[in-house]
Amino acid sequence: MTHQQASGPHSGLSRRDVVVGAAVGAGLAAVGCSSTSSSSAAASNTNQPQPPQPTPTVMTTQAAPHVLPALPYADTALEPVMSAKTFSFHYAKHHKAYVDNLNNLIKDNAELSALSLEALIKKVAGDSTKAGVFNNAAQVWNHTFFWNSMRPGGGGAPKGRIADKINASFGDFEKFKTAFSDAAKTQFGSGWAWLIEDGGKLAVVKTPNAETPLTQGKKCLLTIDVWEHAYYLDFQNRRPDFITAYLDKLVNWEFAEKNLG
Repeated sequence: MTHQQASGPHSGLSRRDVVVGAAVGAGLAAVGCSSTSSSSAAASNTNQPQPPQPTPTVMTTQAAPHVLPALPYADTALEPVMSAKTFSFHYAKHHKAYVDNLNNLIKDNAELSALSLEALIKKVAGDSTKAGVFNNAAQVWNHTFFWNSMRPGGGGAPKGRIADKINASFGDFEKFKTAFSDAAKTQFGSGWAWLIEDGGKLAVVKTPNAETPLTQGKKCLLTIDVWEHAYYLDFQNRRPDFITAYLDKLVNWEFAEKNLG
């Protein structure tokens, strides 16, 4: 199983602004956030030592140094479909390496270091001299989005507004599944398949390597990672089986619906 951290050029895509806070931030809840039951309860805890807050699962607007977001669930929560061993490599090594690489690449560049992750991705997209920055930054974003596109006990047909949008855009859920599965299966080599919203309609697209619809002005709703490291420990070379398991047992439709805005 091979893995590229910053290799391969990316295509020149549009830098049209995307409000990722709406596409991602509004769709994800930060880990550890909870409402206070009353002002008196809050006051009574004022002098109490506060536990350290975990890193949020979302990409915040903070500038460099960028941090590895916490998983939105335990690394055992998606078993048996996705094992803790897969997370120990995919999240703890690959995802972390993208964060570390990105920080090293921009540490001496004040302009890029001052940008949020989303703004940085859009800033360097299409610039061949910044291919390493783009690849690592986009992979940080893509992976965090991927973790949140899954949940324990997920999968199956959606309900509510996202179901209505899928039916209106694809005809029915089965046609969506076919389109999404085909995109994920036919992405040659490494890459991603996405459910996006574009002009009020939903669509399925695929992107190679680190590419993301974020740079094309599209609103991302869901993604699946089809780099081999995403599934090889659990499914070996059976990518179609991984895609089926993702749709039937993992996909987080609540996340997708929140990303509709």
